[in-house]
Amino acid sequence: MKRSVLFLCTGNSCRSQMAEGWLRHLAGEVYEVNSAGTNPASVNPRAIDVMAEVGVDISRHRSKRVEEFLNQRPDYVITVCDRAKEACPTISGGGAVLHWSFDDPAEAQGSDDIRLGVFRRVRDEIADRIKAWLRTEAHLAEPRPVQAKS
Repeated sequence: MKRSVLFLCTGNSCRSQMAEGWLRHLAGEVYEVNSAGTNPASVNPRAIDVMAEVGVDISRHRSKRVEEFLNQRPDYVITVCDRAKEACPTISGGGAVLHWSFDDPAEAQGSDDIRLGVFRRVRDEIADRIKAWLRTEAHLAEPRPVQAKS
């Protein structure tokens, strides 16, 4: 049975969408992955573009309200912004709640190149964090060696 992960953000337009895409891409056979927002907006086109640059397609994702998941029992709820952490509703089931804070690339100022650079940096930071978490999870999930009885 797959473990479930729910990524939460404010708008469910950038960070949580990228995190959902990364985890599905890296370990979708192990995890059921969703994302939602406390105040969802549409998926940011720049998030779609920078994920496509690394071979992860999130073009069919849609922004979802966190209320869609209140009756589910995810094994992990991972907030990816401070505002979502503060506004995070109680998700039933007693799963682990983790907080990974990332800058909001949608708030980046400057030229298109500068803004895309921020999206790429946050994309890569999310990928690195998920990869590190997966290494920890794999270590925790490894079966313990059975000791032979003498």
